[in-house]
Amino acid sequence: MDLLKLLPRVLPPATVWVQAQEAKILASGRPLSETETKPAVLVGVQHPKAVRISIVRNIPTPEDPELRSIAAATNLIGPNTGGITFGHGIYILEGQVTNRLVSHELRHVHQYETFGSIGAFLTTYLEQIATVGYGRAPLELDAKRHERGAPKR
Repeated sequence: MDLLKLLPRVLPPATVWVQAQEAKILASGRPLSETETKPAVLVGVQHPKAVRISIVRNIPTPEDPELRSIAAATNLIGPNTGGITFGHGIYILEGQVTNRLVSHELRHVHQYETFGSIGAFLTTYLEQIATVGYGRAPLELDAKRHERGAPKR
């Protein structure tokens, strides 16, 4: 699969799906705790009161078969996914809430805020994954560098 070639076609439905997931989390998720607000500020989140976390049994996957296939093939959503961020909404698997994971996902919130929209963030993020892979994508490496409660890299 050549994700870079697919991006022009799959980016619009991916953006719509991510926006829908953010709306679900914002409607039903909990606000950051006092303990989580401090790392949010430390990692650069501009609007920590807007962030919501939804603890789930399973990280949702797109219904669209092509998007679901891309998410699995790129390791965006898979068996090792403990959390994922959509704008100001964060999904975290039950039993996976740690300072390290929350601060990592909060850094992604900061990145969304910096890009100004879900579409702008996804364009860059997915291009990075398509060209260098999930584990070497600069936005992922940035989030890893901002993990709290984790050994320094």
